[in-house]
Amino acid sequence: MRMVVVGDALLDVDVEGTVERVCPDAPAPVLDVVGEHARAGGAALAAMMVARDGVDVTLVSALSCDEAGERLRSLVEVPALYGRTGAVPVKTRLRSGGTSLARVDRAGSGTPEVTDDMLDVVLSADFVLASDYGRGLLRDERLRSVLTRVPVVWDPHPRGPAPVPGARLVTPNLAEATAFSGLAAPDEAARELAARWRARAVVVTLGSRGALLHCGGTPVAVPAPAVRAADPCGAGDRFAASAAVQLAGGAAPDDAVARAVADAAEFLAGGGVSGLRVPLPSTVESVRRRGGKVVATGGCFDVLHTGHVRMLAAARALGDCLVVCLNSDQSVRRLKGEGRPVNRESERVEVLRALESVDDVVVFGEDTPENVLGRLRPDVWVKGGDYTADQLPETVVLRRWGGRTVVVPYHRGRSTTAILSRRA
Repeated sequence: MRMVVVGDALLDVDVEGTVERVCPDAPAPVLDVVGEHARAGGAALAAMMVARDGVDVTLVSALSCDEAGERLRSLVEVPALYGRTGAVPVKTRLRSGGTSLARVDRAGSGTPEVTDDMLDVVLSADFVLASDYGRGLLRDERLRSVLTRVPVVWDPHPRGPAPVPGARLVTPNLAEATAFSGLAAPDEAARELAARWRARAVVVTLGSRGALLHCGGTPVAVPAPAVRAADPCGAGDRFAASAAVQLAGGAAPDDAVARAVADAAEFLAGGGVSGLRVPLPSTVESVRRRGGKVVATGGCFDVLHTGHVRMLAAARALGDCLVVCLNSDQSVRRLKGEGRPVNRESERVEVLRALESVDDVVVFGEDTPENVLGRLRPDVWVKGGDYTADQLPETVVLRRWGGRTVVVPYHRGRSTTAILSRRA
């Protein structure tokens, strides 16, 4: 199954610190900043949640070519196809002790571009999640026409357009459902919106009270487990992503909603978006603190052989630590075909970490390592092969922060494909 998440991608930034005093000229807390964490938000966050549910997913969105757009691009961990837009929206939260003190929004600008390639990808999907954040992408008439021809779950936004007719499920929260319908009671709002939008089903999410589903007949109430949640950010994306994955897998609407409620509760109990944060390996941080050089390399490393071992040893000799960027199982399957990988992701990680030359392993789900490189920002990227550094797309990525690409000797005849061919 191949899913597409289409909608508005955002850049979310958490500025975290401590508050021990108030401003002398106003009754406002003073945030002493200790760190800043950026993450992909909006449709990009929903796409990464779908990927973490084990589904092959592609993000279709629009990004700007400015610093914020490039930063967001580096944080997206799934295959993506982008049109252009004037500026991506940036939401910055000032936080202390797990609580938001304020949020500063920089609104996006320009009309998002929808290309023919984007339309083709959406049309070829087995299932689509439309993640609307009111920035205009889902208003495009050509895109809306395509979305009527594929099964779609629609996560609406008060500033966005109505869902396309025939949506399998629409997922407004109570405030959105009330604003769309003019009705305060969730069952009445759901019934009204299902008729108005010609949707097969509408579910109104109710926060800690769960959700109410209307798909004809008597509405179904789905309670939520009790959880302590200091930060509800991202819960709606988690709900919509889970519901879409379940429906795409053949679940009935009530079963899909029940699973989505449970997944959203588990997401909040695990720390919400903070729990999704992928920290840099502690090895990288400690090497950087003492002024050392970070080296990275990447690949599938499916059936480890002498060519791999020699390349890794050569890479480690170029710096003070070596991080291997490892293709996930899904990524290997896309690159190498069915039947691969031979060894599962967890096994490949264990074997690599056992090597003396390897200090840490980071798994990535895309076909290429550009995004994980943007997070690691190594000083040196190493590739084994019989080509030059200028031929590698990673070279352009490394130049953004002054890194360099190094090619180490290619051991001809030693490859996983050749080994598996001999076995056959």
